[in-house]
Amino acid sequence: MNKFLAFWQNNKRRNLWQHPIWADFQTAIGRKVWRVENEGATAIVIKHNLPKGLCWLEVPRGPLFENEESLLKLLEEIKELGQKEGAIFIRMSPFEKLKIKNEKLKITKHDHQPQTSLVVDLDQSEEEILKQMKPKGRYNIKVAQKHGVTVHPSDDIETFHHLLSSTGFRDGFGIHPKSHYQKMFESMPDNAQLLLAEYSGEVIAGGLFVYLNEWGIYYYGASVASHRKVMAPYLIQWEAMKEAKKRGCKHYDFLGIAPENSKNHPWAGVTDFKRKFGGRTANYPQAREMVLRPFLYFAYRLYKKFR
Repeated sequence: MNKFLAFWQNNKRRNLWQHPIWADFQTAIGRKVWRVENEGATAIVIKHNLPKGLCWLEVPRGPLFENEESLLKLLEEIKELGQKEGAIFIRMSPFEKLKIKNEKLKITKHDHQPQTSLVVDLDQSEEEILKQMKPKGRYNIKVAQKHGVTVHPSDDIETFHHLLSSTGFRDGFGIHPKSHYQKMFESMPDNAQLLLAEYSGEVIAGGLFVYLNEWGIYYYGASVASHRKVMAPYLIQWEAMKEAKKRGCKHYDFLGIAPENSKNHPWAGVTDFKRKFGGRTANYPQAREMVLRPFLYFAYRLYKKFR
């Protein structure tokens, strides 16, 4: 085990996005990645390219650190990296609130990571996990089972991408090219799993999941509209939870829901689906940004606002 991975393994803030397999995936899809470290802190830093040769850097769900001193030292190293790369800004989406005084780290509402998620704890029996679900969640799992829906692991990314394309068109959201999901699946051979659901010989739903140490994570999901009544997505989630539990995971993360009391949120529909599985709300602090090139930062934010 190398030093970077050993630090991750022993840090209480450890998560998928600061693990080397996430760095491998980002490299596979063509992004430049650094593993910045000192004696008491580490960070995976990802470069996001912009038009005109510009860029910004991201530290997703990090950095990981032992104390404030090591964190401040690491932030200086990341800042130097950003300046060397000519980045407009550096964004950090910490796992928990950074208790440091740094006037250069501005709170931002912009983030690739969800600020609110739903987590089901798996350190209980399957019967207890089912019991803590909403009645409709348990019922819909039974509906899928009654209709003879079957769920199985697969490597058929082509079929999954077709399902995603159909779902995205129906629900009005964009999806990545097929290569994105293929490379995610292939760069995490021991951690990523694709589950497909079949009904009457037809694949009608699918989900891409990641299992890492104590976390099982629901990353992408899709289904056809023509067989909604058989509730296949509910059975897929239940099978993924059981798989996560079998692998020793302690928590199952639904990876993003609408914040409580938010109105007309774009995730309202999927949040209603996820909440049927019970669980608890997990809140993360707002992201922080370190602006390195103020004029370009202002121009970039203006562009994003009116895009």
